[in-house]
Amino acid sequence: MKIGIRNSIRCLLFLIIACGIGAFNQSMAADTTEASPIETKKEIVSDPSYIIGPMDVLEIQVWKEPDFSRQVLVRPDGKITLPLVGDILASGMNTMGLKALLSEKLEDFVSKPEVTVIVLESRSKNFYIIGKINRPGTYPLNPDMTVLQAISVAGGLAEWADKDSIRIIRRSGGKDEILPFDYDKVISGKSLEQNILLKPNDTIIVP
Repeated sequence: MKIGIRNSIRCLLFLIIACGIGAFNQSMAADTTEASPIETKKEIVSDPSYIIGPMDVLEIQVWKEPDFSRQVLVRPDGKITLPLVGDILASGMNTMGLKALLSEKLEDFVSKPEVTVIVLESRSKNFYIIGKINRPGTYPLNPDMTVLQAISVAGGLAEWADKDSIRIIRRSGGKDEILPFDYDKVISGKSLEQNILLKPNDTIIVP
């Protein structure tokens, strides 16, 4: 009698464990299908006026044409390559201009091509920040980035930074231009004109 009860308990436990494993597997399957790579991918640069440069990473999407849809790196010579189309000069164009050019080139192979151009990674435009900053180094220059935003991206000023003597060095017309930046005055609203928009290759020096 005791043996029969034990066998019944063992069967019951087996069923409970089996059901639990099945529910767990269903939950894992649901989790893996909730978000596709397309849904989680983030567009880095959405500004249509952004000028494409060498080493930028682009995503070319041609509706219903997977053979032409792909991620491409803008080569140092400023060109990208697509199947059948060949080399296309992308550097110096904005995303809308490149979209129009690709649409024109693809008309020989696709009926009424619908093209989308996305900048996934901006690698061609950088700024530099050195000195008494928490994370000095080279950073990608996002559209409309100000000096304050750049300092924030670099982790903020270090403890002994000379806040009123920050300088921005800008190469213009073959000469270096030095622009002053007084951190305390800017954040207090007294010298907001010093919080300028950065340009590619600007160097921020924090003494």
